[in-house]
Amino acid sequence: MIIYNVTCNVESQIAEEWLNWMKEVHIPKVMKCGIFTSCQMNKVLVSHEEGSTFAIQYSCPTMKDLHNYQVNYSPSLQKKHSDKYGKKVVAFRTLLEKLEEFSV
Repeated sequence: MIIYNVTCNVESQIAEEWLNWMKEVHIPKVMKCGIFTSCQMNKVLVSHEEGSTFAIQYSCPTMKDLHNYQVNYSPSLQKKHSDKYGKKVVAFRTLLEKLEEFSV
């Protein structure tokens, strides 16, 4: 399982509006691409930066699936986000590979 993690630092003044837009517009459009099997949104509780920081994690089965997303869907979705929020949101992306899951 591949986890595509997008960490966003959002200016405080727009944080609530950004969260609503992400939940109602952006994440549903990403999930509609049919690449990711699940998504979770997290708030970073301890941050030394201004604003609020969030981590959105999208899961897909393989790197091939992620590459398909990055080539065919990501550019236009990222552009829409950038056009809407510009420098008020700073995002960076990391890739994780899920090795094992433990639960009680």
